[in-house]
Parts: sequence; C-alpha cells; structure tokens
Amino acid sequence: MWRVAAVRALRGGGAGAPRAASGAAAAQLRRRLESELEDIRGAGTWKSERVIASRQGPHLRLAGGGTGIINFCANNYLGLSSHPEVIRAAVEALEKFGAGLSSVRFICGTQSIHKDLEEKIARFHRREDAILYASCFDANAGIFEALLTPEDAVLSDELNHASIIDGIRLCKANKYRYKHMDMQDLEAKLKEAQKHRLRLVATDGAFSMDGDIAPLREICQLAQKYDALVFIDECHATGFLGPNGRGTDELLGVMDKVTIINSTLGKALGGAAGGYTTGPKPLIDLLRQRSRPYLFSNSLPPAVVGCASKALDLLMESNAIAQSMAAKTQRFRSKMTAAGFTISGKDHPICPVMLGDARLASVMAEDMLNRGIYVIGFSYPVVPKGKARIRVQISAVHSDEDIDRCVEAFTEVGRKHGALP
Repeated sequence: MWRVAAVRALRGGGAGAPRAASGAAAAQLRRRLESELEDIRGAGTWKSERVIASRQGPHLRLAGGGTGIINFCANNYLGLSSHPEVIRAAVEALEKFGAGLSSVRFICGTQSIHKDLEEKIARFHRREDAILYASCFDANAGIFEALLTPEDAVLSDELNHASIIDGIRLCKANKYRYKHMDMQDLEAKLKEAQKHRLRLVATDGAFSMDGDIAPLREICQLAQKYDALVFIDECHATGFLGPNGRGTDELLGVMDKVTIINSTLGKALGGAAGGYTTGPKPLIDLLRQRSRPYLFSNSLPPAVVGCASKALDLLMESNAIAQSMAAKTQRFRSKMTAAGFTISGKDHPICPVMLGDARLASVMAEDMLNRGIYVIGFSYPVVPKGKARIRVQISAVHSDEDIDRCVEAFTEVGRKHGALP
C-alpha cells in the first residue's frame, strides 16, 4: 500500500500539499496588500492614472470624452514632445535603423546614431564624453556603485531625487546627508569626510518637487576648499535653464567646476525616454565597463535616439525657445501669489502650490480638471507628510491665455475648498 502512495506522490499526488501552502500564502499576501491599499485610499494619497487620447502638448484630449483640457503637469518644458521636426526625425530613424537592437550595447547594440548622440550631448554640455542609459533613473543607479568604494564618501542633499538616493544606497561608500541647500551643514559634513580618499557632493540642480535651484556657486566653493568633486542631476534643468539651456551650472556660471552631470532625454529634450552621464572621458570609459544598468539593459531604440538628437539640434541652433519660458513662469508665479497662494521655489517653471493637506491637494486637483485644467496633487511618500501640494509646470508652448485660465481656476477652486479666504 505504501508503494502505491509513494508512486502517487512521485506522479504528482504529493504536489497537493505545496500547492495548498502556496494558495494559503497567496491568500495571506492578497489580504495584506488589500489592507495596505485601503490605507493608501484612506489617507487620500491614492494615485490614479488618467488616460490621454491625444499627443502630449499644452492641450489634451482625455479618454472618455474630455476635450479642450489645458495640461499643466507635463515635463514637456520646451514643447518638443510633439514638435513636427522631432517626430519626423524619430520616424526616419525608425525606418533606417529599425525598431530596436535586441541587445545591450557591448554585444551588438551600438549603432552610429548612439555614438553620434553621445558626442552631441558631450558637446552640448562642453564635457569630454557621454554615455546613454535607458533612463536617468538608470544613470543614477549606475554611477555611484561604479565610481565609489568603501574608501570614499558621498554627501547628498536630503531632498535629492529618489533615483539619487537609491543609487547611493547601492554603493559601498561612506554616506553623509546634509540639510536641504544648507551650506553650513554641508561644510560640517565635508570636514567630517576629510578622512576618506575621495569626496563627492551629489545634488539635484533643480529640485523637482520644490522648484528651487541648488546653490551651486557655494557648493563648488566648498568643494574646492575641501577637495571634493561635484555631481549634479539636471533632469529639471537641461534644455531651459541658463542662457543656452545647458542647465544650472551654466545659469550659475560654474560649468568648469562641476565634474559630473546626469540628465534625461525624457523631459525637455523630446520627452520620449533615455538618460545619460556626461563628464571626464576616463569616467565614461569606466561606466561602459562597470555600470550595471548600462551593461544589462537594451540599447535605446533608434526612434528615441532620433527624436532626442533632433531636439538637441533645435536647442543648439537657437536659444529662443528656452528663453521664452522666463516671462511665462513669472506671469504665473506673480498672479498666483497675488491671489493669495504660497508658491514654492523661485524663477523655475516648476511652481508647487503649497496646500499641506494630502486630501485637499487631491480634491482640488480633481476639481481643477472639472474646469479644464490638468494638474496633479502630490503627497506622501512623494513629498514629506504635511507638505502636500499641486505641482504646476509651465511650458514654452503655453499661451498667456492658458496661464490666466489656470490662475482663475485655482482661485475659484481654492475659495471653494477653503484654501483661500
């Protein structure tokens, strides 16, 4: 009898117990996840995804019939996401070089357009070389681990982007966190870090949730004083800050003092996807050998490379688009402040409307959409608790009428929900 039971077990009869255990484990997991999701809903921090049924741009059509919606929440700073020349360049690259490479770069995934774009990025930033990634999140995930060892130290602004934080976690360097844009605290941390071989100060150039710009002049002065290197993430600066749109280092006159720049192709530069690191050639060479996101990710698709390359061409041909944003940003900020709102940051097209309460930010954002204005409320864990906001982003392709309509809607909704007297 025992032999029959054993044979049945070997043939799969004994598989029932593990399946039952797995089913119980899956049910337990489902209950835990549903409870956690309900907590998110209850806290008013649930993030819904609105479905767009048109191209990205200042005016959208939403799935389900929403038309004539003015978009104030895209990273489409220069309005190039749907620029006809950018689209045409993507189509031409697609037809000539195919849909994708089906390979990482070092096997058979490097085409001439990848090398051309890397050279163009380095030239734009006036650096020695550049390396492409699938995203700037990947660029940030790949640089610190490859560059820093347990002998080194990295000093990071406490409000740096999540990708910088995650990238630093992956490396074995000694980690210091200084208070947001607090130069006294940074100096204290630099003094403490003198015992390490190499010191790298890492900061966003422009902070995406607050609209403020890192004090790069002071950071670079401290770096020089304490023999440190400076790294900046320029995702919310490349293309539109500085006289020629090169970013915060150009804006603040420290291009020769910043060693490493990471940035994105997925915002101002066409808005498709992709990121990069640009800096000294030996660093870029090292990243090609050791950066895990680069070594283990497919090459950027040709269409993405084509549109990013054309966006850079347009930017380098003329700075008129980048320069047009300053007046529009000032128009929105001044009118909102006059209406009684608190707008975080200064002189940046990211204009966070500070509300404090997560539920208020979510409800107001929904009510804004009912008035034809597409904005999003941000709350914990994207921003600290008690610091909920609606982030407004100005684009070069917004008209003055678009901006005025947005301010009028905010004023109406703010009064309705008690955010304004």
